[in-house]
Order: sequence, then structure tokens, then C-alpha cells
Amino acid sequence: MDFTLKSDSFEAGETIPIRYTCDGEDVSPPLEWTDPPEGTAAFALICDDPDAPRGTWTHWVLYDIPADFRLLREGVPTTERLSWGGIQGRNDFGRIGYGGPCPPRGPAHRYYFRLFALDEPINLPAGATRQEVLKRIHGHILAEAELMGRYARR
Repeated sequence: MDFTLKSDSFEAGETIPIRYTCDGEDVSPPLEWTDPPEGTAAFALICDDPDAPRGTWTHWVLYDIPADFRLLREGVPTTERLSWGGIQGRNDFGRIGYGGPCPPRGPAHRYYFRLFALDEPINLPAGATRQEVLKRIHGHILAEAELMGRYARR
């Protein structure tokens, strides 16, 4: 089997339910994954929107997810350090944790949830940016799984 990322709330390429957006409750969707490669020591998750007017917009940065995890439940708290060991970074809204889709009115934007299987934990302080995490994981990625959803405000 392959390292895959999915959600019970939306299929790949489909619309992200309003509950997980700024027009709804703005809580993170449930995500689960299968079959990380041997040697995985931790995971990192980045969610971003490459269709944002000013360039790629970061919605969620979460790292040092324990290697034995296979599920993030809906509504991950927006705290720097999570009770189960994960650490959250700062999104482009300037907040810690998840910030849901909130595009300007118009065509649907694409939201990529990317999960990286890493050969070591990142060990960055809470509040790291997407760029800091990507720089730190360079050379330590064993595999990457992706789930893309869409959202439009009419």
C-alpha cells in the first residue's frame, strides 16, 4: 500500500465543507493516513492555497506529530503545543493553528493538505512558519502524501 492522506469530510478534488472554512466554524477537518515508510520518526503537515491573490497562503503548519499517529481528529485545538505532542506553527492569518479556507469571492481555490513522513523530528519552537518548516525538513522527507480540496465563496 501507499502512503496516503484522506478525510472522511471530503474526497480529493471535491469541495471542502463550509464547517471547515471562515464561513462556518473554522475548525480543522479530520485527516487520516496509511502506510508511512519504514524509518518514519515524525510527521509534519502543511495546508496552503496556491491560488491566493498575493501568492501561496498558508492555512496550517503542524509538526513533530508522533510517528505512531495515523489520525488527526476534527477540531485540533489552536494552541502552540498539543497534549499529544504535536507543535503548531503560525499561519498567514497571523495565528497559531488552523485557519480555514477564506478566499475572496469568485472561482474556487485549491487547498493542499500535505503530510510529510520525516526521518527525524523537526524540533523547532512553536510558531514556526511554513518556510521555516520546509527549510528544516529539506533532506529529511521519506515520503509525502497529499489531499487537495476546493472552496469558493459566491
